[in-house]
Amino acid sequence: MQIIRKLRITELDRLTPEEFQSAPKTPFVVVLDNVRSMHNIGSVFRTCDAFRAEAVYLCGISSTPPHPEIHKTGLGAEDVVSWKYFEETQQAIEELHAKDYTVYAIELAEGSVKLPALRLKDNEKLAVVLGHEVKGVQQSVIDACDGCIEIPQFGTKHSLNVSVTAGIIIWEIFKQLNNGLER
Repeated sequence: MQIIRKLRITELDRLTPEEFQSAPKTPFVVVLDNVRSMHNIGSVFRTCDAFRAEAVYLCGISSTPPHPEIHKTGLGAEDVVSWKYFEETQQAIEELHAKDYTVYAIELAEGSVKLPALRLKDNEKLAVVLGHEVKGVQQSVIDACDGCIEIPQFGTKHSLNVSVTAGIIIWEIFKQLNNGLER
């Protein structure tokens, strides 16, 4: 039987915060539309750090760093991933559109693109909007987006936790947009 040794933290060769700031980023922004749980917000920051997303836009009731509850799951990612706050999510979408981003809401909606069918263009600038834990993405926000992406689900529930959704979506987008991004 093969012996598999877990790597020590000192063997992981991770970027320092300073190296992260200057490292190339995936052309991708995550917008949180009234996400109430600071643990979910911290988790999104941590996932965005892992896949070098450009930024997190926090909107409405979404809390902002610094905050101990965000740090509990963000573990410092909230200190290195760029972020910006907007009172209204539509303001964030307007800014992203002005910067030539395509913006998708992650929501169960008529005409949504199923995640396995999503095909992104090389060098496309993309943003995704994740919604409130109970209410999802506001309809007015969906109306301002370029479309919706849906994660197919096959059980009895009709939704996933926001941080789980973020992980699935960010990974898929990273695979398509990273264009060989490495350390």
